[in-house]
Amino acid sequence: MKALVLAAGKSTRISPISKGKPKPLLEIHGESILKRNLAWLAKYGIKDIWINLHYHPEEIINHVGDGSEFGVQVQYTFEPKILGTAGAVKHLQKEWAETFLVVYGDNILNFSLHQFCSFHQKNKSPISIALFNRTVHLHTGIAGGRVILEGSLVQGFIEGGTKSISEYVNAGVYLLEPKILKNIPEETFYDFGNDLFPKCINNDIKISGHIIDGYCLGIDTPESYKSALKLIK
Repeated sequence: MKALVLAAGKSTRISPISKGKPKPLLEIHGESILKRNLAWLAKYGIKDIWINLHYHPEEIINHVGDGSEFGVQVQYTFEPKILGTAGAVKHLQKEWAETFLVVYGDNILNFSLHQFCSFHQKNKSPISIALFNRTVHLHTGIAGGRVILEGSLVQGFIEGGTKSISEYVNAGVYLLEPKILKNIPEETFYDFGNDLFPKCINNDIKISGHIIDGYCLGIDTPESYKSALKLIK
């Protein structure tokens, strides 16, 4: 299985901490977010990995290299103009011949990808979203939008939702089937939470929600970074 790790963001909200460094390169107790996620993917046998770049791309390339440190193969794609989370996937559409994984590169993640893949295969939806329950799982209070579930099917997706509509939150990890690519415009800024997911729900394209067994630590602000330092030992 191939994976895309999203790492093109400009790190605006966390600039007091990052000092201009790309968010995925921020260190948690001596190890960067990006390397932690690459090690996590390698643990579950995901070895063919793309990373999208825009902001200070050379720093990320110099930091990760070809991925051999983790026993994986890393390739890079540069976006002169940021294409958004779903737009980045569309940009690499020739790579996605079968089920593939998308991971937000500024979240620290730890849950079973084996269980997630089994869930996806069982439910046969073109999209599966990893979710965490904010009342149960460790989190930093920053990651993703609220998700409304009915059984295992997503009924609503509220990006940036703060009201207690649902306790389930998007963990920023997706399993996707190639056929979903036709719903994403080419070379256009297009977001999963704001654009693709609502479009799918409105057009009766099934999205399944998998409750993770681990944690999701979104790191996008100085406050969430400080929380992650306390939660990760």
